[in-house]
Amino acid sequence: MSNAITNCYVNFGGYKLNLPNSFKYLLFCLTIIVGVIFFSCETPERKTTSTEIKKDTLLYLNHSDSAKYVGINTCKLCHQDIYNTYIKTGMGKSFDVASKIKSSADYHNSVIYDKIGDFYYKAFWQNDSLRFLEYRLQGKDTIYKRQETVDFIVGSGQHTNSHIQSVNGYLNQMPMTFYTQKQKWDLPPGFEDGHNSRFMRKIGLECMSCHNNYPEFVLGSENKFTAVPEGINCERCHGPGSIHVAERQTGSRIDTSKYIDYSIVNPAKLSIDAQFDICQRCHLQGNTVLKEGKSFYDFKPGMKLSDYMTVFLPKYKNADDEFIMASHADRLKQSACFIKSIEKTTSPAFQASPSKGERATATQKLKPYKDAMTCVTCHNPHVSVRETNPNVFNDACNSCHNVNGKSKINCSKKGITKISNCVSCHMPKSGSIDIPHVTVHDHYIRKPITNTDKKGIKEFIGLYAINEKNPNSITKARAYLNQYEKFENKAAYLDSASTYLKDKTEADVKANLEPLVQLYFIKNDFNKIVNYTNKLGDQTILNTLLIKKSYSNNHAWTSYRIGEAFYNLSDLQRAINYYKKAVDLAPFVLDFKNKYGSALAAKGLFSNAEKEFTEILKENPKHISALTNLGYVKLSQGNVKEAEQLYFKALSLDPDYEALLLNIAGLCAYKKDFKQAEMYLNKITKRNPNNIKAKQALAQIKQML
Repeated sequence: MSNAITNCYVNFGGYKLNLPNSFKYLLFCLTIIVGVIFFSCETPERKTTSTEIKKDTLLYLNHSDSAKYVGINTCKLCHQDIYNTYIKTGMGKSFDVASKIKSSADYHNSVIYDKIGDFYYKAFWQNDSLRFLEYRLQGKDTIYKRQETVDFIVGSGQHTNSHIQSVNGYLNQMPMTFYTQKQKWDLPPGFEDGHNSRFMRKIGLECMSCHNNYPEFVLGSENKFTAVPEGINCERCHGPGSIHVAERQTGSRIDTSKYIDYSIVNPAKLSIDAQFDICQRCHLQGNTVLKEGKSFYDFKPGMKLSDYMTVFLPKYKNADDEFIMASHADRLKQSACFIKSIEKTTSPAFQASPSKGERATATQKLKPYKDAMTCVTCHNPHVSVRETNPNVFNDACNSCHNVNGKSKINCSKKGITKISNCVSCHMPKSGSIDIPHVTVHDHYIRKPITNTDKKGIKEFIGLYAINEKNPNSITKARAYLNQYEKFENKAAYLDSASTYLKDKTEADVKANLEPLVQLYFIKNDFNKIVNYTNKLGDQTILNTLLIKKSYSNNHAWTSYRIGEAFYNLSDLQRAINYYKKAVDLAPFVLDFKNKYGSALAAKGLFSNAEKEFTEILKENPKHISALTNLGYVKLSQGNVKEAEQLYFKALSLDPDYEALLLNIAGLCAYKKDFKQAEMYLNKITKRNPNNIKAKQALAQIKQML
């Protein structure tokens, strides 16, 4: 019986570790957990050098790096009336601490069930704290439960309330969303169909910088913040206000009915494109690729968005009726109303004609948007849509579809005798393809379509840059790689990315190293990555090419991926070198540190590994993989009791973590409790019959029973 275990060993990526004989019952199934790296929205880089300002925006003083954000409470001192209405808008109510006032949810029926994950969730208030209970039933018995506190609610409540937890500043989305239109609790978007990440979906700067005002983000992390604002405020559309406030305090005044006040951006007085760019910053959600050296912090109102980021969306043939939730700008720009209005403003006849007593062009007029169709043609961003009279939208339509006071709109042919709401027919409500249980107005304004109008099979055409005409090849490559990692795992995206990336010469590899490594990491072609590394040399890569700390962590990610290539090809020392570089560049990306610690343990450097895992748990005590790995190290050092405590703390957070269950089964076997070991192994094989390690361990255990 003992011979079946004596010859077993712990395997770290192919490395046999010689450990004390006292662990002979433990070692047959102990495993170090490397941690899963979740590819979430990438966090952007904050610029540290002077902002490059384009020629047509030099006049705006608050584009300077010296301009600071002053906050909404400063703005309201002079603009109280606007403040009073703005805080009722979707933007004004976008984000706040979790409170009964902020919540739009109904808690009378707040239980949901994830059938695939076999978890129940219940939302409830405990005094003034919003709590989520995750639990599992066996018959009528509760066999597992975990309770967590909600720290923030994101969403105005017009469509949804989603929920965020902060663990020492690390923000993660929680597994319950309230869909207000249907008054229904359900899993959040992206958590469905077996993708329930429970309490571990990272909320990075890309997400936060649209759903909220700019937060204080920790350099070298994915999702750690030192300060989080409470809603989108005035300066997201007007730019930093410190210079404007200082001028007013010194008595400087400008007649804004005749002139532009260049101490602050007034979107109404921007060119049509510049005004659109403010809205497109968040209402053109899609696959965003940042320009080299830029970050989500850098764009300011009045600047050109494509100087900082390019937003891509997939385009399909025969799918005009499909759209994502935050695609308002893209859909509007497809509308004939918009296209014809832009054609009018750029025509020679328009530019040569007098307007309101002055010789004017679209760029010279004080409010150029009035001669075209933009978002503010219909929307007053200072007033909630809910409190806007429907006639406001009808009047916007009639302002164009009207000749000599008579409407050009003829709906009688459609059997409509009274026009009460243009939007209901020409911008009908429907569900978006990315958010369940929600209906929104499609901003593609057009004649009503019927099912008989929809012809042909949906066919992917390609990714299109919505806010830039001709992005460069590396930007297109990054877009296709992001599309694969973040949205749809289709091989065609990888094929498209490879067509934009040259690698024939050393210069090509050096210029395209980051996306090339990303491409072949996704493909699990580790030999290709190693070949690139050997071509350039470790010293060149580690000391020259991958040296930049940033909010996007691009260099750290590339170093991590190279480390993974060496680890999978059993070159442990070179893997450690690249993992260490990733940790040096991004010390608060805890999964990097976890993998570095795992590699150190694989080489038998247990004290060094213990240091890494301990640092992770100081940052985030709920890091399940680090708890498990530290437990393994403690066992390796003979500290059985400490290992057991760490294992069961991890188990209280995740009852299904397979590597953890293997380690606990090994611990039970070490203690000669073979029945208990069998129970934990059966848990694994019941949920995942293809787990080879668990099946092998079960076969050995059965020989001992």
